[in-house]
Amino acid sequence: MATALNLIPGAIDRFGARVLKVPVGAWNDPTPCTEWTVRDLVNHLVGEHLWAPHILAGEPLEEVGDRYDGDLLGDDPMNAWEQAAERSRKAWLHTDLSGTYRFSFGEAPLTTYADQMLVDLTIHEWDLARGIAQPVSFDPQAVELCLAYARVNVGRWDGLGIVDPPIHTDSNDPLVQLLSLTGRAV
Repeated sequence: MATALNLIPGAIDRFGARVLKVPVGAWNDPTPCTEWTVRDLVNHLVGEHLWAPHILAGEPLEEVGDRYDGDLLGDDPMNAWEQAAERSRKAWLHTDLSGTYRFSFGEAPLTTYADQMLVDLTIHEWDLARGIAQPVSFDPQAVELCLAYARVNVGRWDGLGIVDPPIHTDSNDPLVQLLSLTGRAV
């Protein structure tokens, strides 16, 4: 059975492949995340992946501080992604998820963090693909794991502003169901 920990390195690589396909003039194009351009979306993921090694090493939030706030892409968004992805991938490959971590929202198991990271990578890969008009193709195991996580947690997301409200779908396609649960119209 695949776990988020097993699937994260591939998800990092898939998202990175999308980043490398961003056309030069598309960085300010919109994405399905209505508040984010392509650049904003990639900046968000760069920040998430710069944070990952610190979290997985157990460094308190206060020690990391605000060093990953603001624009992390600079003049070379692709290189910024590559650097963050490499650090994150290395941390995920050499980690033990048996512990917990004190996040801004409270204490949570590191396995939950891994699930959330996989969901973030998978959903935002779709957002980026749509933002740069690229075809959509996903790892079915990652989609299934993310869908299972979303089904359990969608009620807790209400009002947090992390995803739009779910959109009803009659589709049996797991990807469509996942996207609909996270407020994305397909």
